[in-house]
Amino acid sequence: MTTAETYAEFGSREARGVSPTYERLSQAVARDDDLLTLLDGLPPAKRQPNLLFGVVRWLGGPVDDPAAFHDYVVTHWPAIETQMLTRATQTNEAGRCAVLLPVLAALPQPLALLEVGASAGLCLYPDRYAYRYGDHQVGSGEPLLDCSASGLVPPAGVPRVVWRAGLDLNPLDVTDSDDVSWLDALIWPEQAHRRARLRAAAAVAAADPPLLVRGDLVDDLPALAARAPTDATLVVFHTSVLYQVPSPRRDAFVRLVGELPGHWVANEAPTVLRYDGLPAPPSDALHNVLALDGRPLAWTRGHGQSLTWFG
Repeated sequence: MTTAETYAEFGSREARGVSPTYERLSQAVARDDDLLTLLDGLPPAKRQPNLLFGVVRWLGGPVDDPAAFHDYVVTHWPAIETQMLTRATQTNEAGRCAVLLPVLAALPQPLALLEVGASAGLCLYPDRYAYRYGDHQVGSGEPLLDCSASGLVPPAGVPRVVWRAGLDLNPLDVTDSDDVSWLDALIWPEQAHRRARLRAAAAVAAADPPLLVRGDLVDDLPALAARAPTDATLVVFHTSVLYQVPSPRRDAFVRLVGELPGHWVANEAPTVLRYDGLPAPPSDALHNVLALDGRPLAWTRGHGQSLTWFG
């Protein structure tokens, strides 16, 4: 897709009904030749809406008014470009644990979790959070993660995790205020509940920091996986990560993770990891596919807000 098409689709499929600010802004960028020219000077992977909007918010720029946004980006483009080239959309949404939980709870316990693209590691604590699927609550503690679920009976309890580690090209530190401010800037403007969730999840992680390793998802995964305890079920998982990985490296990762012991849980867009025979998604909104060991199980929304089971 062209950059204009990318922004238009983001507005119509991801932001619509979730963030009126970003829906309005992304549609404006899609029609703004000045901003499209600036964005097209970046590598394709660095042109994404979440990255641009997050950098502008992190720098203190306006996102509520498209005209003010245009003027700010044009005036401050050198600073914005520098940040877009060095930063990544490391949205660390603990809410995604709500769609992972049914799979994790059903695997042989205890678990050794290894997250690829872990950011600050907030999704490595599915055993520490509480969940609400309609009227059914699982676990206790904060944050409480709400998920609209259909097609399955929610799990009776949380998994037992005895080891947790993350792999990331640029791991973030929840005890570092600058890293936390970047995570906050990636949260969409209207979503105060996600900001509260970030603070609660960051407190959980800061009290018991995970093992976070700076490294590549192909070159460095086997060594980190080998550090997992052998008396636990290794689970390598990732969510909304592989779209940032070039296709050849993505293919190499899929081959590699299939050779590791334990299980592989993927939660990615169907254009990123393709599966045959998928049922129609529940709506026109952008959905991920939750899969276990290459077998698709459910449609999920990107921040863990809904789960439609078909597996």
